Amino acid sequence: MALSAEYVVSSLQALYGDVVTSGDVRAWCAMSGNNYQTVTRKIEKYKTGRGKWNLTIQEAQDQLEKTYQAPAAMPAIEQNLIPAKDDVFVKFGNFDDIRKIIKSRLFYPSFITGLSGNGKTFCVEQACAQLNRELIRVNITIETDEDDLIGGFRLVNGETVWHNGPVVEALQRGAVLLLDEVDLASNKILCLQSILEGKGVFLKKTGEYVHPTPGFNVIATANTKGKGSDDGRFIGTNVLNEAFLERFCVTFEQAYPDAKLEQKILVNVAKQVNVADTAFCKHLCDWADIIRKTFYDGGIDEVISTRRLVHIIRAYSIFTDKAKAIQVCINRFDDETKAAFLELYDKVDGDFDYTASGEKMPNDSLSLGTFGNNP
Repeated sequence: MALSAEYVVSSLQALYGDVVTSGDVRAWCAMSGNNYQTVTRKIEKYKTGRGKWNLTIQEAQDQLEKTYQAPAAMPAIEQNLIPAKDDVFVKFGNFDDIRKIIKSRLFYPSFITGLSGNGKTFCVEQACAQLNRELIRVNITIETDEDDLIGGFRLVNGETVWHNGPVVEALQRGAVLLLDEVDLASNKILCLQSILEGKGVFLKKTGEYVHPTPGFNVIATANTKGKGSDDGRFIGTNVLNEAFLERFCVTFEQAYPDAKLEQKILVNVAKQVNVADTAFCKHLCDWADIIRKTFYDGGIDEVISTRRLVHIIRAYSIFTDKAKAIQVCINRFDDETKAAFLELYDKVDGDFDYTASGEKMPNDSLSLGTFGNNP
């Protein structure tokens, strides 16, 4: 009977273990009456050095290749990653610049920073929607690690298969990778260093190198500039590695839209939810504008975001009550701030009944005087 490689391997392993030397092979040949050269040819693919063989290496490599080539849980071709255009969107701030960067299809990592709820993420999504570009958004947390970003082996239908992470998926598709709230990340985000240099990534678990497809780019959004939050407004944000931040070519500072543009946004939202009250939209924007100016001057510690104004319009469409819509949407603030905000709105909107909200008048520590002489 012909001598099989499987028999030689199993027999050697039974006697000497997984790692064997030329002395072990010669001893086995002497016991079994086989030719040394014939036996070493049978185990050639396991050779790790002169006179050394690791009888598990090829088996592991064969299994790795099999699992890597197996289909992922959701083949990339089956996914549509182009964001939908939103009729509510009104371009402002850095939108044109972001759109130009994405349209260029150049690899040009960009960082967008600004207060919460001012449209940073929405801006990137709608730029991709207008340009018909695929976008892969990753919400970063302190727990986000290399496996979450790059990928790893997953159990799918009882089989272990390699599953691309969002970063590898974006690299291969030439998509825009959006790292949302990147300042919440730990130092595990440093696995992206070579990617932020435009060099792709080496998959250590498979031995494969993934090169970036033309059009691939990285955009990060954050409430801070990666230096932490000194005022404590954004708990959980971290100081990011300087080498990581240095790999972003440009940093855009996103502000809230001015009152005129913000009114257009709210009017669009109002139409979407069947609210026919443009005056209410204008009053809300004037109210938010006064609060923000006071916030920037250091007079108060809270601010009304564009996102919260949208919440109020939607609440009004549900409850058909201005006072209730505003109150339930600003209940997240402390009692003094909430009462002061309500009293201020009462002064901005002559048709608004402040007392209908059931709130008490604010005390002297945070009164309308905080907002200067604004009407």
